[in-house]
Amino acid sequence: MAYFSFLSYILFASLLSLSCLNNVLCLEKSFGFEGKVISTLRPHQTYHTLQLSSLLPAAICSPSTKVNKNKRTMKVVDKHGPCSQINQDKNIKRPTDAEILQQDQARVNSIQSRLSKNSIETDTTTVPAKSGATIGSANYIVTVGLGTPKTDLSLIFDTGSDITWTQCVPCSASNCYSQQQPLFDPSKSTSYSNFSCSSQQCSMLTSDTDETQSCSSPTSPCIYGVTYGDGSYTTGYFSKERISIPPSDVFDDFLFGCGHNNQGLFRGAAGLLGLGRGKLSFVEQTAQKYDRMFSYCLPSTSSSTGFLSFGKDNEASGDVIYVPLSTVTRSNSFYGLQLEGISINGRRVSISASLFSSSGTIIDSGTVITRLPATAYSAFRSEFRQQMKDYTFVTVPADSLLDTCYDFSGNEEVNIPKISFLFGDGTTVDLDSTGVFYGSDKSKICLAFAGNNDDTGITILGNVQQRRLEVVYDIGGGRIGFRPSACA
Repeated sequence: MAYFSFLSYILFASLLSLSCLNNVLCLEKSFGFEGKVISTLRPHQTYHTLQLSSLLPAAICSPSTKVNKNKRTMKVVDKHGPCSQINQDKNIKRPTDAEILQQDQARVNSIQSRLSKNSIETDTTTVPAKSGATIGSANYIVTVGLGTPKTDLSLIFDTGSDITWTQCVPCSASNCYSQQQPLFDPSKSTSYSNFSCSSQQCSMLTSDTDETQSCSSPTSPCIYGVTYGDGSYTTGYFSKERISIPPSDVFDDFLFGCGHNNQGLFRGAAGLLGLGRGKLSFVEQTAQKYDRMFSYCLPSTSSSTGFLSFGKDNEASGDVIYVPLSTVTRSNSFYGLQLEGISINGRRVSISASLFSSSGTIIDSGTVITRLPATAYSAFRSEFRQQMKDYTFVTVPADSLLDTCYDFSGNEEVNIPKISFLFGDGTTVDLDSTGVFYGSDKSKICLAFAGNNDDTGITILGNVQQRRLEVVYDIGGGRIGFRPSACA
C-alpha cells in the first residue's frame, strides 16, 4: 500500500509539472520551493533588455514624441545629426568616435587641473537641445535670438561655462572658424553696445576663473578672452545685447562676448550659451524671471531630439527625484553632487564612500564619458564585466580610454545590468538603459565609464549617463532633480 501511495505521488507530481509546463511559480508551489529565489530568474528581474538600434544613430531625424509641456521649451539636437541644420553643411565634417574621446579627455584634464585641490561642500522656459562635438567633447546646441531685429544663432549650451558668446562681424577667415549660419553683425542691431575698460561690467570679467580681461586704457573697449580645455578659444568685445528665448521671452542688456578671434573645435555652431553658476552666466543674468531654475533632456542618439527649459513650470512633475546640490570650493561654475556609491542590479559595488567624498563629484553637460576615482572604477568595471560575461569581449589597446567593450554584431538586443547612482541623502537614481554604453558600431560598443589616473581627481558624471533623464537644476532650492524617460 505504501509502495502504491509513493507511485501515486510521483505520478501526481509528474502530471502537475506537465500541466505547469515551464511555469516556474507553479513548480515552486508543487515542490515546496515557494518564496525561494530561482537563479534563472535573476537576469530578468534586474537587467534591462536593450534594443541595439536605440544606441545607434539613424540617417533620418526622429523627433522625440515626448514633448515638455512648458511653453518656453527649446529643442535640443545633435549638432552633426540629421535633426540639425548644421548637418546640412557638407563642409563641416562630423568627428570620429576617437576624436570625440580625445577631445573629451582634453576637457576632463582641464577640469581636473582647475579642481584638483578642491573639495565638494554641501551647500521655465524649455528649449530643444542638440548634441555636437565641440570644446573638448560631444555637446548639445539650442537656437536663440540675438539683437534687434533678432538673428537666430545655434549655440552650444554648457553647464561648465559662464560667459555666453558668438562670432561677430568683422571676422576674417583666418580669425573665425566656419559656421553654418551667418555671423552676427552688431552694426545692424539697434540694441547693441560694448563696454569701456573703466566700466563696472568690464571689471566683472576678472573675478571669474574662466574669463580674462584685456585693456590698454580706461577708455578703450573692454576685451574678453576665454580658453577651453582642448585649446579652443574666443576673444572679442565684451558687450550687451537683447537676447530672445523661444518662443517669446526677451531680455535686454544681456552681457555677452562678441567674438572677433575664435578658433577650435566648435564645428559649425555660432558660439556658446553659458549655463554655469558664475555671475555672468545666462542662469544668473535671468534669475529674476527664471529664479535660477532650468532643466534639459539629452536624446539617446544623434538622430533624435531633446529639450532645454528655463523657469519653474516643470516643478509640477511628480516623478522627479531630487538630490542635494553642492558647491565646488574655489569654483563658481560647476554643479556639485554628493555621490556616495554605485549599484549594479540592485547590489552596491564594494567601493568606499570616502573615495567619492574626498575627491568630490560634479555633473557636467559637456563631458561625454563619466570619470570615477581609479580604485572605484576598477571595482565597478570588475563587477560589470562579470555581469556581461555571456557576451563577446573585445580587446582594446592598453592606452584606450574605454577598456570594457563588446561585439554585439550578432545581436538585435542585449540584456545589460541595471546601474544606479547612490547619493549621500539615501536617494538612488537609475540610469536609462541607453546611458550605459558608448559607440556607433555594433562590433564595438563600450562601457561609457573611465577611471581617473588616481583617486584624487574629481568624479564627473558625463552626458552619456544623463541620456533620456530630465536633469532639473533648482539652484535656488539647492537641489538637482532627475526624471526618467523624459525624451527619446
